[in-house]
Amino acid sequence: MDEKVELKASKKKLSKIKRPIVPDDFELALLSHYHSTKDVVYGDAVDLLDKYGHMIENVSIDALYEKVQFMLTHSHSVPFPSPELGAERFTFIDLFAGIGGFRMALQNLGGKCLFTSEWDKYSKQTYFANYGDFPFGDITSEQVKEHIPANFDILCGGFPCQPFSLAGVSKKNSLGRLHGFQDEKQGNLFFHIEDILRTHRPKAFFLENVKNLVSHDKGNTFKVIKQTLLDLDYSFDPQVIDGAAFVPQHRERTFMIGFDKRIFGDDMKFKFENIQYPTEKKAVRGILQAEVSSKYTLTDHLWEYLKAYAKKHREKGNGFGFGLANLDSVTRTISARYHKDGSEILIPQEGKNPRRLTPQEAAALQGYPIYPINTKNKKKSLKIPVSDTQAYRQFGNSVVMPLIQAVGEQVVNLLQLEN
Repeated sequence: MDEKVELKASKKKLSKIKRPIVPDDFELALLSHYHSTKDVVYGDAVDLLDKYGHMIENVSIDALYEKVQFMLTHSHSVPFPSPELGAERFTFIDLFAGIGGFRMALQNLGGKCLFTSEWDKYSKQTYFANYGDFPFGDITSEQVKEHIPANFDILCGGFPCQPFSLAGVSKKNSLGRLHGFQDEKQGNLFFHIEDILRTHRPKAFFLENVKNLVSHDKGNTFKVIKQTLLDLDYSFDPQVIDGAAFVPQHRERTFMIGFDKRIFGDDMKFKFENIQYPTEKKAVRGILQAEVSSKYTLTDHLWEYLKAYAKKHREKGNGFGFGLANLDSVTRTISARYHKDGSEILIPQEGKNPRRLTPQEAAALQGYPIYPINTKNKKKSLKIPVSDTQAYRQFGNSVVMPLIQAVGEQVVNLLQLEN
């Protein structure tokens, strides 16, 4: 009897030694990028067939990709696929990608993304579900940088803004922490952009950051960024633009555009005045859903707390407090902290407490297509595969997608001037 027990235990122990169920994050990035681009820089993806070939009948990279994609997203399709190889107007890489605001905007203009990176694991899930590419991770990693294709037209991205934002600087000062370029973890990420530009020399760069970037550290931070890019022999044209013309949200951001002067000449200049703005005024009510779950309505306790908090700061002469939206105008700027109490953008409701935006409304507030709010095409609606908390963080950190597209259109037009 004891021998049988030992035999069963032995079999049970052996059964725990299994082959990997699914590729890890780096392998997913390698697999999906090879599937999308067939670029030799992702050629190591072929080795994954030895490790995961048992999962598929037809042993090929495309078959493995489709199998893994279905396992992770429960779908064989993505709403916003990359253009077919050879059908693109231009190519780009998507750094600090978030949930793909640059990706969607530039794809809408005919661009093909050849490489993408993002460190946040939840943003990677949203990105993969919508574009079919799983982002590589930390761009400071040499292993990640080694997988950037040799040639591409545009480097784009909204590099992390906390070291340069008013809120971020205030928080770091209160904690006695360094900020700007002295913030080793985040501030120095700009110099990895410099490194990639120096190594790959794309025709152009298209960067986005917070409004306060231009004034941080008495303008010294911005001077360093500008001089660094000029020293690389790129032009440099910045502009602060409010996204309120494109979405019903007051959201000012600094845009920086540059072109390789070795290709386009010393007189190359990006003219922000050529950007095409919508003629129709945006209003909050245009992105609101007809039916909303009661879970988004503030509890009596939270609503009373927010009112008391606002009253206390008004009496001190401060401007802190909740933002009750005017449905015929634009909202305040949505932030990554929106998941905490929704206080910066509250939607009034007749006969009851105000409510938060839903994640779908928050997506539409940043200009993403959401069925049926702002698109009639159900298949071309942004997927939100994460929790409400993570979704709010992602949309609060996002770019205004249609503004990126409008600026990007002028960048792409200038690319046609290549000598």
